Amino acid sequence: MYELEGKVKEVFEEQTFGSGFRKKEFVVTTDEKYPQDIKFECVQDKIEQVDGLASGEMVTVKFDVRGREWNGKYFVNLNAWQITRSNGSKDETPSSSPSAHDNSFDKVESDDIPF
Repeated sequence: MYELEGKVKEVFEEQTFGSGFRKKEFVVTTDEKYPQDIKFECVQDKIEQVDGLASGEMVTVKFDVRGREWNGKYFVNLNAWQITRSNGSKDETPSSSPSAHDNSFDKVESDDIPF
């Protein structure tokens, strides 16, 4: 599990693929000497967390690093499973934990690229 704090820069539209896989991406800018724009994704039932995020809003994102190979190419995704807004409210159900987050992106049909 990893954690990053920063300001929401952009929230993208939800994407749905032929297999039924869904994802929504967003970018957080870190607050450091050399700010970085970091793109996260929420998949399946975690997408609801991103709804209502506004540009400029301070958040803490808990996420996992996911890597995979597809057709000889390697991809890395930052899979967000908990977003806490600066006011302290979590956009996740309390019963969720790192071991309970959704790994359904591993079940995507081979001809659908989920990223």
